Amino acid sequence: MRRRLLAVLMVLMGAAALLLCIPLADAYARGRTEHLLLQRRSEAVRFADLADRMRTAADRAELSAEIGRYAQLYGAGVVVVDSSGATVARAGSGPAAEAATNAATDTASAPGSSTDGADARRRALTGRSTDRLPTLRPWGPRTVVLAEPVGRDERVSGAVLMAVPTDASRRDVTVRWSLIGAGAFGAFAAAALVAAGIARWLMRPVLDLDRAVGRLTAGSLQARAVSATGPPELRHLRQHFNTMAEAMADSIGRQRDFVADASHQLRNPLATLVLRLENVEPHIAPGPGLAEHGRALDEAERLEELLDGLLALARVESGTAELGDEDVSRKVRDRVTAWTPVFGAAGVELVATGLAEGLRARALPDATGRILDALLDNAVKFVPRDGRVEVRAAPSVDGSTAVVRVVDDGPGVPEEQLPLLLRRFARSPEHQNVPGSGLGLAIADEIARISGGRLDVGRNEPHGLVVELRLPSPPPG
Repeated sequence: MRRRLLAVLMVLMGAAALLLCIPLADAYARGRTEHLLLQRRSEAVRFADLADRMRTAADRAELSAEIGRYAQLYGAGVVVVDSSGATVARAGSGPAAEAATNAATDTASAPGSSTDGADARRRALTGRSTDRLPTLRPWGPRTVVLAEPVGRDERVSGAVLMAVPTDASRRDVTVRWSLIGAGAFGAFAAAALVAAGIARWLMRPVLDLDRAVGRLTAGSLQARAVSATGPPELRHLRQHFNTMAEAMADSIGRQRDFVADASHQLRNPLATLVLRLENVEPHIAPGPGLAEHGRALDEAERLEELLDGLLALARVESGTAELGDEDVSRKVRDRVTAWTPVFGAAGVELVATGLAEGLRARALPDATGRILDALLDNAVKFVPRDGRVEVRAAPSVDGSTAVVRVVDDGPGVPEEQLPLLLRRFARSPEHQNVPGSGLGLAIADEIARISGGRLDVGRNEPHGLVVELRLPSPPPG
């Protein structure tokens, strides 16, 4: 978000800099063009006066000498024509002289000068001086033509045409535009630094809140927003967030403590009850009473297993263990070896296939082993005799996670019941008589979540379940 805010500010500042420097640069170019016109027009007026007073050959020689010195000094081209357009005097050489001649004869020449020059000549022969030149810019025009009438009003007897090089003027425009551009760039850079500081000042508390919410969502109830910078509104938001986090942590902590305390306190009297029921069994005569006694003992033992699961879940949720590196390959191999006799006794085949070597993850201590115990315990209960359970472990395609898959060919569950398997106390209706508390997969899912991973359940084709554990890989190095 900080980058987007900074990008918006940069675009706005860039547009503001352009809107300021472009009119300024254009105004200077127009001013420099006007200055050139005023300078050269004064010379044209002097030549027009000389041409107007020309009566003799000596006057013509004086005019030719004046325009010759001017053309040599400024590199310009000067042409004096009479009212019919015939050339009276000419001076200069090179492109400027050619432009002046073309303007006098109405011949096409260099782009940007011939049309303007011919128009200036026609205006001068009607008694009007050149009052505007094309705006000078670094790329052109290279030559401008201006004209001054010889004589006034009805006594116009000709015109003075001057083709003036614009090299010096365009250099001035280029230098000034470069200074304006450098100034605009410097102002933009300074404004960008200020904008970056403002964006950082504005977004630092927001990013801090975002990180705190992420840690809180991941289960770290001690996460708090610590940034004390930013606008007052964001500082107040940080205070309110921390207050809310404190209240939520306190509420969840009380709930977990209650579950843990209740489970722990109930275990002792329940264990005593189970012991007494077992002690009473020898004194009950065979018959209906003994059968009812057996069912009561089974329910008491099931209740004891349920309390053990609740206590284990409360311990997982309230655990504060640090995440660490874990050898997933070794854990999978050890758990498969440990569970193989149990599966053999149940008539179910347990195999490890596609087990990658050196597979590691960053998780809670023994997270892989504890989760795999829950998954294999679930599989051995529900996969029928002569079934098959495969355990696979490999890195993900992008290498960011370690993936452990437990695939069985058991009866599975309907598609609509898959999301319920990771919920607490969730049991399929057709499996209500299978021993268990309904907390095994929920505990495994909680361990995976606290470790920064996840547990997914899907269908195996043509039948069975696929349970996939993903744990984040440790950072490189």
